[in-house]
Amino acid sequence: MRLRHDAPVVRATFDDPNLVSCAGLVPVMRLAQQAGLHDAVVDRVRLPTDKGANPAGKVATIVAGMLAGADSIDDLDIARHGGMRSLFTSVYAPSTLGSFLRTFTHGHVRQLQAAARDTLIGLAGRAPILTGADVLAFVDVDSMLRRVYGKQKQGIGFGHTKVGGYNVYLRGYNPLIATLSTPLSPPVIAATRLRSGNAGSARGAASMIAEAITTARACGASGEIVVRADSAFYAKTVINCCRRRGVRFSITTRIDAKIRAACDSITDDQWVDIKYPQAVWDEDTGQWISDAQIAETTYTAFAGTRHAVTARLIVRRIRRHDPQQIPGQDELIPTYRYHAVFTDSPYTLVQAEAQHRAHAIIEQVNADLIGGPLAHLPSGQFSANDAWLTCAAIAHNLTRTAGHLTAGPYTTARPATIRTRIINVAARIAHRTRTIHLHLPDHWPWAAGFDNLFTIVQAAPG
Repeated sequence: MRLRHDAPVVRATFDDPNLVSCAGLVPVMRLAQQAGLHDAVVDRVRLPTDKGANPAGKVATIVAGMLAGADSIDDLDIARHGGMRSLFTSVYAPSTLGSFLRTFTHGHVRQLQAAARDTLIGLAGRAPILTGADVLAFVDVDSMLRRVYGKQKQGIGFGHTKVGGYNVYLRGYNPLIATLSTPLSPPVIAATRLRSGNAGSARGAASMIAEAITTARACGASGEIVVRADSAFYAKTVINCCRRRGVRFSITTRIDAKIRAACDSITDDQWVDIKYPQAVWDEDTGQWISDAQIAETTYTAFAGTRHAVTARLIVRRIRRHDPQQIPGQDELIPTYRYHAVFTDSPYTLVQAEAQHRAHAIIEQVNADLIGGPLAHLPSGQFSANDAWLTCAAIAHNLTRTAGHLTAGPYTTARPATIRTRIINVAARIAHRTRTIHLHLPDHWPWAAGFDNLFTIVQAAPG
């Protein structure tokens, strides 16, 4: 692509009051209204002083800015350009929204989180975001370290993370995320919680899992629910929470002496080859040729305490290859790396192990948040950042629901893709007989998806 030499661009002026750069906010924010976002915030959130007035309009402005790509308070000004005031009311300036966020306390954040759960329940009733939840649903829990640089931010601490495969300690916050998904639907965020950077991964996880399970049931997850987590959440509080709530658990365990002894007790004839990355199907033997094998045994966790739990221990082993081994010379004693999962899953060995590996899907949610609203935690006050995290979850769920209603590849597309193709599309506003007409770009490659979403949310739900 090159600039035209016969008609060069010689002037650029920002002077058209009827242009908007994110016309896709119209159907998405209509979807938010139909899901009950505004009503939920009005019913739930009670903030003091004049800064807390009209919380529904201010939360909706923050969410709209995040939908359009805002990752800081100043970026929320994207909701006030061009003809946006012709399309939306109660649009607030970034300075007002910053004062609003700084009014939040821990109790007010909990109120906003309750409104977020109500909104997710409304979205589940508006679109099939949890297809198959009447049979099987997954609640995935994970934490991530978000680095910050300002030393004056409340609640920051040095937390452990990995960068380039190396263990490092970074100053920041440690958000905890719980997602809800099914084998047929990508994950939505069921609960969030912001913690200090030096908080342990399992801190507060049990209570948040309980909230996520309640939300899952309210969203229509009437079938089996499996809670999945990595080894940082291998704790009696998490497992006991799952058992009290009547759901299944599937949690990676640390390979300590007891777990290794249980792994070594598995006989050679119990190991089963599985389809693993770079595995090859052998037509003659009808088996996968792979270095990965799985087996299971019975294991009692927390033995000797009143929290003892007996369940299945599913073990995956991967052959260790010595790079210095002479070609053609076999190892005298093969060695393996073990990965163990403690679970009470009712599914077969192969199904349960594959389902647990799919827990990695939550890493994509973390990446989507980091590539969007959580690129920064913008305030110096802890509760304001917690409220920002909750608004980010609402924006993510709205984007996911919009993708389902848009249909086609957008059902499983990344939020960044939906933002680029559906939300951030420019339009010119035309006023006709007390109505507004949006003139969108000719030959827009993804016009069909926009039309699908616009038509569906334009019609009354039900």
